[in-house]
Amino acid sequence: MEFKSLKNIESSFRQIRYFTLVFICLCAVITGFVVWNSYAFAEAQRQKIYVLDGGKSLMLALSQDLTQNRPVEAREHVKRFHELFFTLSPDKQAITSNIQQALYLCDKSAYFYYKDLAEKGYFSRLISANIIQKVQIDSVVCKFDKYPYITTTYARQIIVRESSLTERTLITRCNLINTTRSDNNPQGFMMERFKIINNEDIKTIKR
Repeated sequence: MEFKSLKNIESSFRQIRYFTLVFICLCAVITGFVVWNSYAFAEAQRQKIYVLDGGKSLMLALSQDLTQNRPVEAREHVKRFHELFFTLSPDKQAITSNIQQALYLCDKSAYFYYKDLAEKGYFSRLISANIIQKVQIDSVVCKFDKYPYITTTYARQIIVRESSLTERTLITRCNLINTTRSDNNPQGFMMERFKIINNEDIKTIKR
């Protein structure tokens, strides 16, 4: 009878140890689940920004990864440079203003090209002949598979004279590197080794 009683006590202790182990495992699983959910919730909250609207109410704004927009910003950067650099009116002050803004977006390769045109009297002839030059960007192709990024721009120049209208191809290539954002360079890119691949007349229409 005493042996049977000891056996029952030993079996009871075994069951207690088993239930204790199961309980500890369940607590560990629940604790891990709670910690993981808390981290996920905190991460989701960090993606939200609350903006005070005129000191009256809060508006919710969502943040996102900065690198997601880099291809779009790269194309906009290159497009902006071409619009500033190649859109010219017969006004010296306007030309100087456009070129200065464009040079914030590119290295000295664009400056050397500008100086070469100036020395050849290109801008002087444009002003004296009252010529308007416009640029139309067809596409900007950026390769982001390696750094610095290689960019090719396909565009057309429209040269408006008093007696004619000339359409000219414009194909350029450059490298893009990351740099600090500023008021003059909001996309945070810098163009390097800018060069013109093709720039020739397509057609001329008499006016």
